[in-house]
Amino acid sequence: MEQFVVPQFIDAEDKILGPLTGRQFVIMLLVFMTEAIMWRVLPFVWFLVVGLPFFSFGVILSFVRVNGQAFHLFLLNLTQSLRKPRLRVWDKALTEAEVRIHLTKVTSPPPPPPPRKAPVSASRLQELSLVVNTGGVYKPEE
Repeated sequence: MEQFVVPQFIDAEDKILGPLTGRQFVIMLLVFMTEAIMWRVLPFVWFLVVGLPFFSFGVILSFVRVNGQAFHLFLLNLTQSLRKPRLRVWDKALTEAEVRIHLTKVTSPPPPPPPRKAPVSASRLQELSLVVNTGGVYKPEE
């Protein structure tokens, strides 16, 4: 039997620059470029007020993983779930007595009686049993 190499760790991202993956490198590059622009444009106090939270968010976005998936995918799934949840949760607002009242009001019509076949006459029954006993050799007269 031929043996094949089974790939492992297919969900691990490739490291391109030291311990950084491509996604982490691009996110951090964009964060540092934006921080540099803010450093040049904003006064120092505003740079601290705006730049530190932005830098913190960039670090969280690039390095934090939630349940094994990247943080930006977690945020995307969170916003999709908040906008349009797929799980429907039953909110039991009615008491048992109210449910019984609703059940008595909404009753389905009784099912129709099962269809009945006409009973087989005694002479016809004898002919059928003779056909079965002879294995189909006997042909009744019609």
